[in-house]
Amino acid sequence: MCKTKMAINAANPTRTSRSQRSQQAQTPRTQSPRPTPGPNSLSDNPSTSYSSGSISTGTAPYSGSTGYRLTSDTSFSSRTSLTSLRDTLPENPNIYDFSEICAATNNFLARRCSSSTPSWRCTLRGADVIVFQRKFRRKIQTSQLRELLSVICRSHHVSIIKLLGASISGDHIYLVYEFVYGASLSDCLRNKKNIHFTVLSTWMSRMQVATDLAHGLDYIHNKTGLNINFIHNHIKSSAIIVTEPSFNARVCHFGAAQLCGEIEIEIELEKEKLGEITEEASSPARSKQLLRSGSATSQFEGVRGYMSPEFMVTGIATQKSDVYAFGVVMLELLSGEEPLKFKFDERTKDFVKTSVIDTARAAVDVGDGGSVEAKLRRWVDRRLKDSFPIDVAERLTRVALECVHVDPDKRPNMGRVAGKISTLYLKSRNWSDSIKMPDITVSLGPR
Repeated sequence: MCKTKMAINAANPTRTSRSQRSQQAQTPRTQSPRPTPGPNSLSDNPSTSYSSGSISTGTAPYSGSTGYRLTSDTSFSSRTSLTSLRDTLPENPNIYDFSEICAATNNFLARRCSSSTPSWRCTLRGADVIVFQRKFRRKIQTSQLRELLSVICRSHHVSIIKLLGASISGDHIYLVYEFVYGASLSDCLRNKKNIHFTVLSTWMSRMQVATDLAHGLDYIHNKTGLNINFIHNHIKSSAIIVTEPSFNARVCHFGAAQLCGEIEIEIELEKEKLGEITEEASSPARSKQLLRSGSATSQFEGVRGYMSPEFMVTGIATQKSDVYAFGVVMLELLSGEEPLKFKFDERTKDFVKTSVIDTARAAVDVGDGGSVEAKLRRWVDRRLKDSFPIDVAERLTRVALECVHVDPDKRPNMGRVAGKISTLYLKSRNWSDSIKMPDITVSLGPR
């Protein structure tokens, strides 16, 4: 059989000497130039964009194709922190033109995704997104908005739906978030078509939601690493998406309160004076929240049942008001009931307001002489079919009641709450494993 030259070379490869191989290994590989950012890039700062395929950190450059290159015996992690490294990454948000938003939403004639907030699901620049329309609460400079948007878009957490970019038109801002398949927590707990059905029918599914939500809000408050004390200001069961198949929870609307002007934040990179400072928060968590005379905040937004007492009086949102709303959501998750509802009293012939906070306090109250276990089993959602660890349920209820304390100074911070709920999750996991049927197989057949 005749062999071609290629086949002969493949069967008998030429041998290369060790010196030739070493010379080839020492030959540096050329890097292909990275594409330059488009005109819609957020930042024009050359320090946050790729110029020659590497990120300059001052001590140990990172090459896009060859990895880390250490220049001394000291490790890279000891010289630069994760926060400073992330600040150099070119994760610029998208600044969408308003015509793109109009085209993607069919001039806002597409079907809305929410009845409470104008929102549309669409495709923008090849990504499946959801667009929320919100109105500015105060005037904000374009440069300041761009800078704040850049800071918020650098946040990453598995329990937070990522903000991709924004667009501005008149008095409205259009926030573009990634689209996540799932259902809101309120719909999961209260099915309008069948009140006796819930997808969260097991105790572990609800503990998974509680754990994810606690860690997500703890990240927003304490662990973004962006030198800003963020406040969510929209914590409610309808703003939490539950995904399948593991029933993980993700928080919506992160950054919306800051970008719309509901909450004013001073960014350390750029501080602009908008008016005379008339009041300054005294607590450490509110050290960067300033109320200015030049900020026209005549109205504040809140959802009935989730607003803390001090927020209803002052209209100023804080991290403690977020903790209050989180506690209400936890009580919703345990009982399956709405935060507030009105029942008709046959005796008084009038409607009586019932709060999930009041019913939870009555369930764990030991002063009336009743059994806490019996009262708690009647209070917890009956669709769980009485299958839950009673000690864990009681402790979780008490943690939620601490979060809804009338005095904001007596409410715990989210770091402490997340730690407690993580411990309760592990206890629940041990309980769930202990009640499982043993893995025993039985074969029936003739002998």
